[in-house]
Amino acid sequence: MAGRLWISVWFILTAPLMLWDAGFCLMRPRSMVGGDLHWIWAFYEFYGDVDHVYGVKAFEDGEGFANAAAVLNVIENVFGIVYLWTTHVWPSELATLAGYTGSAMTLAKTLLYVSQEYFCGFCATGHNTLSGMLCYWILPNVAWITMSGLIMYHLGKDIIRSLRLTSGRVKCE
Repeated sequence: MAGRLWISVWFILTAPLMLWDAGFCLMRPRSMVGGDLHWIWAFYEFYGDVDHVYGVKAFEDGEGFANAAAVLNVIENVFGIVYLWTTHVWPSELATLAGYTGSAMTLAKTLLYVSQEYFCGFCATGHNTLSGMLCYWILPNVAWITMSGLIMYHLGKDIIRSLRLTSGRVKCE
């Protein structure tokens, strides 16, 4: 299975970012300002001010959304790594299903995150300026939604084609 290079590039680029994000959430309070591991996640001192889900108050109040999303980040990454492995190292038909599943999880989690923020009246991000909101919250979420959707579309077509081939409904092209 050859795979699509752009999908592999996406998984390679996003895996470290998603694991870094998950690490910040799951290592709190050590990853926060004043923690011995804060230097690894110094950016989150800024981002916690942009998105209060990542902030000190949410952590102190015991809000669990960031940690729940972090666990999903790890699982999504497992699927992305399986995609990369079964595309480039040990080719297998499992690659398509793994890539599709990981992307579906990313899309669902991102839509849940955006929807939750919408339905609470932008309770964690509404304090930002329009330009700050656009730059640090809207555009990144649009990127995750768009790329996940595109990956699902392309790998979904591959899955459908494979199902049709195995059912005898379509001849090999």
